[in-house]
Amino acid sequence: MSETFLLGIDNGGTVAKAAVFSRDGRELAVAACKTESLTPLQGWVEFDAEALWQATAAAVRNAIDKAAIPPDKIAAIGCTGHGNGVYLVDADGHPVRNAIFSADTRAREYVERWTAAGIDRVVRPKTMQSLWPGQPNALLAWLAEHEPDIVDRTRWCLMCKDYTRMRLTGEAFAEQTDMSGTSLLDVRTGHYDAELLDAFGLGTWGEKLPPVRLATDVCGRVTSTAAALTGLAPGTPVAGGLFDIDACALSSALLDEHQLGMTFGTWGINQYVAPTPVVDKVFMTSRYCVPGYYLMLEGSATSAANLEWFLAQFLGPDTRLAHEDGLDPYARVDAWVDQTAVDEAGLIFLPFLYGSSVGADATGCLIGLSARHTRCHVARAVYEGIVFGHLLHLKRLLAFRAMPETIRASGGAARSDVWMQMAADVLQCPVEVPDGMEMGALGAAMCAAVAIGVHADYRAACAAMTRCSRRFVPRENPARIYAAKVARFARLLETLEPAWADLAWRGGNSNLKDKP
Repeated sequence: MSETFLLGIDNGGTVAKAAVFSRDGRELAVAACKTESLTPLQGWVEFDAEALWQATAAAVRNAIDKAAIPPDKIAAIGCTGHGNGVYLVDADGHPVRNAIFSADTRAREYVERWTAAGIDRVVRPKTMQSLWPGQPNALLAWLAEHEPDIVDRTRWCLMCKDYTRMRLTGEAFAEQTDMSGTSLLDVRTGHYDAELLDAFGLGTWGEKLPPVRLATDVCGRVTSTAAALTGLAPGTPVAGGLFDIDACALSSALLDEHQLGMTFGTWGINQYVAPTPVVDKVFMTSRYCVPGYYLMLEGSATSAANLEWFLAQFLGPDTRLAHEDGLDPYARVDAWVDQTAVDEAGLIFLPFLYGSSVGADATGCLIGLSARHTRCHVARAVYEGIVFGHLLHLKRLLAFRAMPETIRASGGAARSDVWMQMAADVLQCPVEVPDGMEMGALGAAMCAAVAIGVHADYRAACAAMTRCSRRFVPRENPARIYAAKVARFARLLETLEPAWADLAWRGGNSNLKDKP
């Protein structure tokens, strides 16, 4: 039997990635192309959808070239991408306006209006998630009022990866994992719900929502037009694909309740899967790709994006030197943290630079700073504060389940042994890191493998294509020290609440919460 290869496409908005994998999950090649977000007005976050497609096509073409394989050896393609936002296209799949990203807040007024009217409580038994401005329901309501001509020109309302798939195949479909995170789908049935559309005043949009398919359904084949642009072979099957949080969960082999997944990325994502959904009191419950399972999620913008701020402020002048001595900036900061004792810093960092999970007014803070502290101490505090933020979300999830046997970690921070050992100590749970760099693309490729029968089902795909070679277990003494720090962290959240409110009242906090 000739070698079989699979292509995973991952489009998070700011970067379009494509990766080629073998049937056993080996990563042969990765290519990425950046895309620019557009902010024409305060609170607006958009993308040029045509430019996004061109960047995606270039990433695919470059990945195939790097893999040095004939395009017809790629057996199937899977797509993943950010959830929510809206990609509006005509009947041919061409954009009728800029895509709106999920971080957009222009529709905040609609969410406030629905909440004041009690609509959030009415729809929750079906949607199982919070309402927020970046969801399609709010954005479509805004568009109907402010851009009615766009409604007339739109044939299909798509999610990000569904837009990519349509540009590849020419066919419009939605997919359950993605659409079940939009508040437009009844999460129990997996189907659109007329009562939900009516509750949000979206009756005119109903006919523009494409048919819903499963992640492993073959939803079309690469057209000759797309093949010419991407370098793919015409006729290559394209699977339904996955919401990016599901793709990372799948590539982390989250198949049942024994594990919990954490993504240390721009957003801190904390999730587990179970056969029984949590209807209320978690940020979002959605349909998981594994039949009969739901995905429960808690998250906020309190994770590794905070480290990027630290790098810009504390390492900017040293970036060139870091590369000259063989260390990239992340490795240099890792070394700073590693040379600082667990109990030495005495600093607490509150990771709320880009939003918080404890209140809209909360902002980032560095507490306990004195002249004796160096940037090494601050680096450790940033690492710790980000893990403490994940712990807040974990505790909310533990209200509905027992402590998992292991936590599977992904995202940029998972590349750091120092950080993952800290996570095990703080969370007091073993942490495992799956092999591979592009977990979203791998999850999409796994979906494609199941779609065409390379692997019989998700369990077989996980057995063949995923593995964990790094494991970190809690250490007794650091865990004890961290427990005391976590208690101080929690007390600070309560103590600072009035101060945050005062800053916001005086106009000192223009923080707008984003969502995944």
